[in-house]
Amino acid sequence: MKITSAEFIISNSDATKCPNEPLPEYAFIGRSNVGKSSLINMLTNHKNLAKTSGKPGKTQLINHFKINQNWFLVDLPGYGYARVSKKTKEVFQQFITQYFETRQQLVCAFVLIDIRLEAQKIDLEFINYLGETGIPFCIVFTKADKIGKVKAQQNVAAYRKKILTNGWEEMPQHFITSSLDSTGKDQLLEFIDQINSDFRKETF
Repeated sequence: MKITSAEFIISNSDATKCPNEPLPEYAFIGRSNVGKSSLINMLTNHKNLAKTSGKPGKTQLINHFKINQNWFLVDLPGYGYARVSKKTKEVFQQFITQYFETRQQLVCAFVLIDIRLEAQKIDLEFINYLGETGIPFCIVFTKADKIGKVKAQQNVAAYRKKILTNGWEEMPQHFITSSLDSTGKDQLLEFIDQINSDFRKETF
């Protein structure tokens, strides 16, 4: 799939006010400073579609972007370690949960993981939450350019082992990406394109 258009539609903290269009949407979420905005900009060929910042916790709302006029990319607030107040984090948690549990247009969530790090408790807890609530998701490992290919594969294998010992029967579908050199871009967009095709067949 080639992305020819990407436009910002709306930001809000209420899932009931998200766009009411029968279009599939994909939510991007991860720990603060995982490289989410950079990944979104890389995928959409836009330098500043999603706001990047060295300060964790920059995204604080549900942000909808319409892609190619036929699907939505949703940029969600990062979780954990954001330099915001406890009260603000509680508000984040409330509307993120509301979004995931009520949004019928959501077809897949992409959980972003920094490939350089060992499995983090907060990521594993969120993955378990998605599994328990039956929300389709994939894991997207980011910042692959920061380590070698061999080390990247070793880290993914370690993550797989951790997930399997955490009660999963198999490793969820995953992608290895780099916003710097576009690693994984084609594979991720092809995956989205296939789901979009299936969505249209089911809809029409």
